[in-house]
Amino acid sequence: MSQTPICDAIRSRNLLQINYSGDNAPGYRIVEPHTLGYNTADHLSLNAWFLAGMSESQEGEGWRDYLLSEISSIITLPQKFSGPRPGYKRGGGKRFRSVVCEL
Repeated sequence: MSQTPICDAIRSRNLLQINYSGDNAPGYRIVEPHTLGYNTADHLSLNAWFLAGMSESQEGEGWRDYLLSEISSIITLPQKFSGPRPGYKRGGGKRFRSVVCEL
């Protein structure tokens, strides 16, 4: 999966619709993308605020990480989000060893 649409959406603050198969609840998700980078296991990962769609945890809105290798489609939506959500850490905090793009 290409990094370009994710980084473009992060820079423009557009919502993304992704199709994710990396957990026990495969399907689409609507997210606010915040950080794309390499996690501590050296996998390319998207850190995003989950808004709607399938959710393995069923906990509603909140922070989720999505492995890029498990995303089969990305649609940039016209809706925008205002900025970082509470708890956002530039540089990825302890989750990421390196960042490709971020808010």
